[in-house]
Amino acid sequence: MTDSIPLGTRQAGRAAPLLASATLGAVVMITALACLSSASTTARANELHRYPDADIPLGERLIQEHRCAECHTRRVGGDGSAIYRPKGRINTPAALRGMVDYCAVELKMSLFPEEVTAIAAVLQRDHYRFPATPAR
Repeated sequence: MTDSIPLGTRQAGRAAPLLASATLGAVVMITALACLSSASTTARANELHRYPDADIPLGERLIQEHRCAECHTRRVGGDGSAIYRPKGRINTPAALRGMVDYCAVELKMSLFPEEVTAIAAVLQRDHYRFPATPAR
């Protein structure tokens, strides 16, 4: 009986389950990749910006040595922490580093670029907490 069925029809009958299986496998793979991508994006969204090669202990020491908190207290009152306004004009890691550099120049601190970055890294960690990737 099977000899009376044309060859193309027999092959099509076998291919249909294989095609359905391959399609289901592709859908499962795409769904899995989408879930992994979403989890990875969520994890990256929770990461904080890090200044590459910043020396955190150096930044902490420089903030103490230059008595930054005392200057901030004179400028804004209280304990000086009101100067750290993440929603204000300092709203990116680059702007934060620029402000630290501005303070250093204005106060004639003669800091090296890596020292400015170290201070910005400490302020980022303790006050600003900008995300690693900007919001879209």
